Amino acid sequence: MKEELPILFRDEHLVAVHKPSGLLVHRTVLDRHETRFAVQILRDQIGQHVHPVHRLDRGTSGVLLFALDRDIGRVLSAQFETQQVDKTYLAVVRGIPEEAGVIDHPLTRQYDDYEFRAPDSIGEAQSALTRYRRLATVELPYRVDRYPTSRYALLELKPETGRRHQLRRHLKHLAHPIIGDATYGKGRHNRLFQELFGCHRMLLACLEMRLTHPVSGEPLKLSTPLSDDFASVLDALGWEKPGLPQLA
Repeated sequence: MKEELPILFRDEHLVAVHKPSGLLVHRTVLDRHETRFAVQILRDQIGQHVHPVHRLDRGTSGVLLFALDRDIGRVLSAQFETQQVDKTYLAVVRGIPEEAGVIDHPLTRQYDDYEFRAPDSIGEAQSALTRYRRLATVELPYRVDRYPTSRYALLELKPETGRRHQLRRHLKHLAHPIIGDATYGKGRHNRLFQELFGCHRMLLACLEMRLTHPVSGEPLKLSTPLSDDFASVLDALGWEKPGLPQLA
């Protein structure tokens, strides 16, 4: 059976889908062995070319937006690049941060594998700002670090800027890394979630985007529920899921 992605919104100019964790948006030099890409799956699914207009890391699930022609793609990409798109994410992190806060921490630029970079260039720090709100907490009776129990929190995240891996790097900077993040997280906590909940993904999801439709100029809200592999962890921890529709 041909693989398909749940379509969240579609008109003659753009299409938004729910990307599962583990799926690359498009082919990269570093992942030559991969054969599944969101661009290819969606192109085959709807029978026309699609053009991604923003990033969504391989391990992140949630709203992924495509333009249906290059001109619309340029308009949409410009909205993302100029911080005109409001994005809301959900994450499970190690430890319990403050109830709400702002992470204002510049990040050095990270280059894509296809981008030219001078051999002697040093990534210059770029402004990066993330707002967060704590939604739930839990304390589990398992020793992972030096304490007899381990604490975790569910956060709502709103990045004000769009630096590469911004949320993952900001939460590491805050000393509350995202569970399941193999690059910026803590391996012992990731393994605990694998053992307790069968969780083999990064617990970060883009649940909502608000932007301006590139043709009509009307406000456009794109939202998605959590995928089952994320929602099952929240259920196991006794946390209520955000009030969003069910994923078909």
